[in-house]
Amino acid sequence: MSYVKPVEYEDASDEVREIYDELIALRGTGEVSHFWKVLAFHPPTLRQAWHSVRDTMKDGALDEMTKEMIYIAASIATNCDYCIDAHIKHAKRLGMSDDMLGELMAVVSVASGVNRLGIGYGIKPRGQA
Repeated sequence: MSYVKPVEYEDASDEVREIYDELIALRGTGEVSHFWKVLAFHPPTLRQAWHSVRDTMKDGALDEMTKEMIYIAASIATNCDYCIDAHIKHAKRLGMSDDMLGELMAVVSVASGVNRLGIGYGIKPRGQA
């Protein structure tokens, strides 16, 4: 459910369609996801969010799949079911295997549990009281 009506391609302004076309081309899905259609309700937000994602997630010092896997972990940490689904699917399109996903989930699970121990015990980095 969203709080605003998603903007379908045929109802989109030229500015929004341009972003939709870029999204379709770069994400390789053949369609615009519901997430982006909802953000299109406010085109400046759509533009800012898409440009931020597009520019950050492309290959750089880290390759795109590594960035997608980090995004999956962050999505799990922030409880975004939609983002988890979207980024697992995209990482699989980029070549992430089920074994890689399994190891990623193991790291997320271990980090979550062990980090909670540190929080619970009030453990601070060296040099901090």
